[in-house]
Amino acid sequence: MIPAEDFDQAIEASHRALDEIARGNPGAFFELYSRQDDATLANPYGPPARGWNQIQDAGRRAASNYRDGKALGFENFAKCVTEELGYILEIERFEAKVAGGDEVSPVALRVTSIFHREEGTWRLLHRHADPITTLRPGDSVIQTS
Repeated sequence: MIPAEDFDQAIEASHRALDEIARGNPGAFFELYSRQDDATLANPYGPPARGWNQIQDAGRRAASNYRDGKALGFENFAKCVTEELGYILEIERFEAKVAGGDEVSPVALRVTSIFHREEGTWRLLHRHADPITTLRPGDSVIQTS
């Protein structure tokens, strides 16, 4: 299989993993991740994590905020793939009960995922997710606490 087709399968696996995260299960997400020391995760629930152990801790904390959910869709803004490296920029949309709430709520995250090939398999090397999906004022970057 050529790298671009193979990469599309990795993207689909990441979409299925989000569906599991919306249910509170980070397991499918962990299956995608590189075990290399320079692998990183930056999610909306804490500082960046580096290395497998920190990624697992951060991933579990993030997933614990969701339950009874499902993925709804993915808006792709950018995709690039070479023989060894690929990335996507997407808006991920899902719904879940969030942070102990009883109501299913819509969630949208701006996500950049960087993959690289390890022993012929695409592995997630970096993922950054944040809730910025609309225009914001200039002062939104001012730290208030």
